[in-house]
Amino acid sequence: MIYYLGMAFAVIFLIFILNLVKKNKLDEKYSIVWIIFSLGILVISIFHDWIMGIALKLGVYYPPIFLLLFAIIIEGIYIVHITIAITKQNKMMIKLTQELAILKEKVEETDEENHDKK
Repeated sequence: MIYYLGMAFAVIFLIFILNLVKKNKLDEKYSIVWIIFSLGILVISIFHDWIMGIALKLGVYYPPIFLLLFAIIIEGIYIVHITIAITKQNKMMIKLTQELAILKEKVEETDEENHDKK
């Protein structure tokens, strides 16, 4: 029963992500990770015996813990990736704000010079 629930969740989540991309609420580059995530859940739900076999070969006797560890590692990597993207955007925003302030100052100086000439 839980495997069917996993399959249903994966399909609904995939449709949800694709709908967000369609409505331009989620960039394609960020949606790829979530699409892979939902397809991974779908594959794990369909081929759950594989996970049990891999976990037992690695010495993990309770396969859900193996899945939890794998999920934590993947999410940690994704969080670092998103943090890097946010850092780049913040630096770009600071640079753009500084450039805008410089341009605004130049425009105001030009307006004052033109106003003084009249």
